[in-house]
Amino acid sequence: MKYIHTDKAPAAIGPYSQAIKIGNMIFTSGQIALNAKGEFLDKDIKAQTKQVLENLSEVLKEAESSMQKVIKTTIFLSNMDDFAAVNEIYAKVFGEHKPARSTVAVKTLPKNALIEIEAIASV
Repeated sequence: MKYIHTDKAPAAIGPYSQAIKIGNMIFTSGQIALNAKGEFLDKDIKAQTKQVLENLSEVLKEAESSMQKVIKTTIFLSNMDDFAAVNEIYAKVFGEHKPARSTVAVKTLPKNALIEIEAIASV
């Protein structure tokens, strides 16, 4: 088991790792719209979604993987009315690659983020 850390994504804001690599699999922690400096993007859902997916991409790169090797994502939304806007950005990032996915509405997220995404990927 290897703990994954990159300075190109925000550091964990609690007692957890950005990701864990075990064998050929990578399990990321959920990412919210913090930039690499740890500053929160308190903007609209599209801006937050772009930042979250950029963070996931950087963590996966550090783990010798990529967005094109994502097997499953879980999306947590504070407002299910944002579903269509998230899908628009998500589809651009993943293109023809379509990982399995769950989307869950939640009451609140850390720092009152609008979205959080975690991923499982292969190496």
